[in-house]
Amino acid sequence: MTTTIQTLHARFRRHWREYLELTKPKVVALITFTAMVGMLLATPGMVPWPILLFGSLGIALMAGSAAAVNHLVDRRADAMMARTCRRPLPSGQLDTWQVLTFSLLIGVLGFILLLAFTNPLTAVLTFASLIGYAVIYTLFLKRATPQNIVIGGAAGAAPPLLGWTAVTGQVDPGALLLFLIIYIWTPPHFWALAIHRRHDYANADIPMLPVTHGVAFTRLHILLYTILLFLITLLPFLTGMSGWIYLIGAVGFGLRFLSYAVRLYATEDDALAMPTFGFSIVYLFGLFAALMLDHYALRFFDAL
Repeated sequence: MTTTIQTLHARFRRHWREYLELTKPKVVALITFTAMVGMLLATPGMVPWPILLFGSLGIALMAGSAAAVNHLVDRRADAMMARTCRRPLPSGQLDTWQVLTFSLLIGVLGFILLLAFTNPLTAVLTFASLIGYAVIYTLFLKRATPQNIVIGGAAGAAPPLLGWTAVTGQVDPGALLLFLIIYIWTPPHFWALAIHRRHDYANADIPMLPVTHGVAFTRLHILLYTILLFLITLLPFLTGMSGWIYLIGAVGFGLRFLSYAVRLYATEDDALAMPTFGFSIVYLFGLFAALMLDHYALRFFDAL
């Protein structure tokens, strides 16, 4: 047993960068941030530190586990795509058993942390989102329909809801509104990348929207979803969930995102696809930062 542990430890030390890459750390960082904002918005005061720390860590670990399974399932398609051919599995830096073992270890650890420091509802919902992304989306939907990212986006939209339930132990309207914002954000965010990488997806026989319906159709849908997103992000203010600080941030970031979508549609310039994709990440971070800032600013002024 000791020898086995030492062997695993030695392998991890040699390949820790590859294991980290399996978790898609930039994606997990955004997931964890939105989950933490969900926690903070769920209570008028401060979140108890064990929930904030270990709840966030548990969600991050299970998101990383799902990402590792995604690497495992997509290893053959990844080998055919320029964007992904250097990932740890297609490049041969790690083998399937190493990836599977790593995914199981961090997934189980994350689940245990959520059970111990939050509540069973959060642990179960986080596990369900893991299955939704790693199995339902990656294994089935991704290759079954060009609406894959729309249907499968529910799993990726879960983090702020998970953060909220970690604090409250229940699903409230505010949590569902945060979920809805990310759910509507996901298609224009991902389709911008899909336009840029459509030839890769075509070579890998993955039916992304620009492959099956053309780039012009995809540009139109990016614009329509971005307009819908702009309107939905006004709801936290209109429902009294957030105040003027959030509204200013939502309108500012929303108009900027909308300008990218309009230019992408109007100019028919594929070179704008990646800037649109890049700003969509900045947009979501800024929107949730505005939610958090507004929440505590309101509490501060109420206390004066």
